[in-house]
Amino acid sequence: MPGLVPALALLIAVAVPLWGWLGRGRDYGIWGIVILAVSLPGAVALHARLVEWLGPTAGLAVTWGTVYGLCAGGLHLAALVRARLRTPWFRWLVSIPGMAFVAAGFIAGPWLLVLWPVRALCTFFGWDDALAVLRWLDLAPLVVVALSVGTSLRAVSEVVRIPMGGDGPADPTRIRVERWRRREPAPLPDRPLRIVQITDPHLGPWQPVHRLHRRIADLVEQDPDLVLLTGDFLTMEGAGTPGALAEAFAPLRAVQERCFAVFGNHDHETPDEVRHALATNGVRLLVDEEVVVETAVGPVQIVGADYVGRGRREHLAALFARLPRRAGALRLLLLHDPSAWKHVPHGEADLTLSGHTHGGQLGLVSFGLHWTVLARTPWPDHGLFHHGPNRLYVHRGTGFYGFPLRIGVPGEASVLELVLAS
Repeated sequence: MPGLVPALALLIAVAVPLWGWLGRGRDYGIWGIVILAVSLPGAVALHARLVEWLGPTAGLAVTWGTVYGLCAGGLHLAALVRARLRTPWFRWLVSIPGMAFVAAGFIAGPWLLVLWPVRALCTFFGWDDALAVLRWLDLAPLVVVALSVGTSLRAVSEVVRIPMGGDGPADPTRIRVERWRRREPAPLPDRPLRIVQITDPHLGPWQPVHRLHRRIADLVEQDPDLVLLTGDFLTMEGAGTPGALAEAFAPLRAVQERCFAVFGNHDHETPDEVRHALATNGVRLLVDEEVVVETAVGPVQIVGADYVGRGRREHLAALFARLPRRAGALRLLLLHDPSAWKHVPHGEADLTLSGHTHGGQLGLVSFGLHWTVLARTPWPDHGLFHHGPNRLYVHRGTGFYGFPLRIGVPGEASVLELVLAS
């Protein structure tokens, strides 16, 4: 069966985008072409490499595993033409292995290209021992994706203490915060403001209704003073299932007088569904609006900035001009995309809460380090940043959109404790 995998890959590369183009439109068809073009060549090349050095017996198992991955990936992408949340068996037998396979192919292509000149050099000089070692490196894409699936399925419970007050550096700078994982911190002399932030849950195959419902219920049980939702609640599948988000958000009813939300970029794709889910559970949506809430530590002014893709400086300037600071109140800004934080004038928000980046998705956070692939981009990736008197906290997100590429950056299920200056 030497030609089975390439032939099946070619069939999927043609049939799935065509089905998507006819069933959902040109944009989805083009998206399917791009996704398959960057993943299938690497998958086919990796299959060929593994069959070559594992031999016929083990190679047969690799071939059938690759065939299964190709079929699962193609069927998942084809099913998105009529996107909706599927049954558990479809998620576990089709969507999750299919998306993992596509992710492995995406990584395998460039990885094998990097190894190719090294392997060619070893072959030229007859370094057979080095070639034998290099063979094991062919497995790296599979190992990375297996680890990323484990990371993608969990969110780390944390207590994060954010010191408030005081001036900061002239340029936006990351500052350390206290993070307490799997244990409770020592009590503070003065009561902090306790906030649960929920951002980027992306209801879908990796975050089904029951899982998001349970995670929100666990956070609500922490009895926060405020629950603040900073956008991007759905995927294509979640958006295609009316009422699913409202069901997942049901635990928020118990604290509805403390719940406020803003739109993220994906929420503008299906605004009515998001509005319905929030309203059903008593969550107030702030679209360039404010609310003042009395809490156990005093009044808090919450300003909700709608997501805009362009003209963000002007958008925020107009928002602050229309909604000035309330005397004696802590001022919080909900801003989905943290790259717009640089446009917040000094003193206009004591703390901005953002998401959007999924924490960078690829990095070394799991090892206790701050570095991610977004470290040198315009996006503050995760954690706490200080700029003059302004602070920004970027939540790593409850979920992610699409393929399981949370590598070394787990999701976050945290309680933020704002330690107010005395």
